Amino acid sequence: MSSPSTSSPAPTPRTDRAPAGARRKKPWWRSFGVQVTAALVLGVVVGVIARQLGPGGPDAEPNGLTATLDTIGGAYVSLLKAAVVPLVFLAIVSSIGNLRRVSNAARLAGRTLFWFAVTALIAVSIGIVLGLLIQPGSRASHGELAAADPGVTATWWNFLIGLVPGNFAGAQVSTKVTIVDGAATATSVVGFNVLQVIVVAAAIGIAALKVGRKAEPFLTFTDSALKIVQRVLWWIIRLAPLGTFALIANAVATYGWTTIGSLAWFVAAIYIGLALVLFVVYPILIRSNGLSIRQYFSGVWPAVQLGFVSRSSIGTLPLTQRVVERNLGVPPSYASFAAPLGATTKMDGCAAIYPAIAAIFVAQFYGIHLDIWQYLLIIVVSVVGSAATAGTTGAIVMLTLTLSTLGLPLDGVGLLLAVDAILDMGRTAVNVAGQALVPTIVAKREGILDLDLYNAPRTGDAFRDDDEAAQDAAAHDEAQQTAAPATPADDAAGDAQRETVGARG
Repeated sequence: MSSPSTSSPAPTPRTDRAPAGARRKKPWWRSFGVQVTAALVLGVVVGVIARQLGPGGPDAEPNGLTATLDTIGGAYVSLLKAAVVPLVFLAIVSSIGNLRRVSNAARLAGRTLFWFAVTALIAVSIGIVLGLLIQPGSRASHGELAAADPGVTATWWNFLIGLVPGNFAGAQVSTKVTIVDGAATATSVVGFNVLQVIVVAAAIGIAALKVGRKAEPFLTFTDSALKIVQRVLWWIIRLAPLGTFALIANAVATYGWTTIGSLAWFVAAIYIGLALVLFVVYPILIRSNGLSIRQYFSGVWPAVQLGFVSRSSIGTLPLTQRVVERNLGVPPSYASFAAPLGATTKMDGCAAIYPAIAAIFVAQFYGIHLDIWQYLLIIVVSVVGSAATAGTTGAIVMLTLTLSTLGLPLDGVGLLLAVDAILDMGRTAVNVAGQALVPTIVAKREGILDLDLYNAPRTGDAFRDDDEAAQDAAAHDEAQQTAAPATPADDAAGDAQRETVGARG
């Protein structure tokens, strides 16, 4: 006789795993925003101390503390630059390749570029008005400002010639010969022209689209390689508080409050313009398209915060694309095209507000009158020349391009280097906000925006890695299963909840 069947006992809840909600809680001092704020304040304090320890100024011999700060800040910038080339190449190829999954791809691309131009036009117009109203160049002290070597110059001719790749990787080798005690030492440095990298990547991406099915393995490999590079970049981003501390401290120690203070009106004009674009223009555009302003800012703010700290739109690209897809509800197939394109060409801060006010500053500082046609040239350069801002020195390139077009002294670029680190934070934050804004507007107008996701409560931490979000979802599912016997309906609900957690994490 067979033994009577018995029901299986309910599984014993595990106690060695914290609930999903508990995993998201962390001490306040581990918050990325708190670390960044502390780094900024501490950087200013340490910069003042370093300034007092020895002679300051860009041409003076640095003391030990200043040299250390310069080394740490330079190392962080070098790490970001090292990730730029593979990230730009893979992101552009992958973004163009992803257009094969999008219906009306040409229409979406055209509307994206159109809104890039519209927002740039508004931003540069605000910059010109503020430059004329505040008159920052007339308020600067000539005796306290000295021109420095900007390290880069740009003209329209050089810009067009620079688009032609010299080799597949866009690599350039520069050699510097130093003679000490009659002995010559040659040092070679390999650099990359990011514009050429973009051209090569765009050509390869378009070719892959034309090849069709036979290019699928290559595009799959590109997508995988992009994920790997983004993970490495994520590790670099987590060093942002340390890099920010060193860069701010070194700027204060090198230039001091006297030089920086003489440019206070210029800094104020820039940040007023950035604030108007970020907190007035963008909300108006969001609201006019029937979207919630609060939801936009709550969704995009993690990327804006990281852009402020990292000072690199390209470095912020992985998080920008993440919030565009998961918080703002833009379809991944379109976001994976629009976000990388925006990170290399959409720069309302660096390519619109900054060059407009800076060009007017230089003209006022040197007593040069600008006529209406030159102001129109500033608008044209800002709207058309945004591609010249690609990379980590985009604002300087854009300013030299603007000054050379207007026939203004390029020495004016060196006058503003003392406050470039301070300005670059706000510029990049606005850049990133605009790069997320345009795909959201286009997706809404095309009827492909996920409004439920856009209007959903913001949960989770956008700075977490994808695997951490997956672990939280798995922990939540396990807790649900141990609470009650599973049923087919519960399984379906668990799958839906897991997708929601992954999307919003």
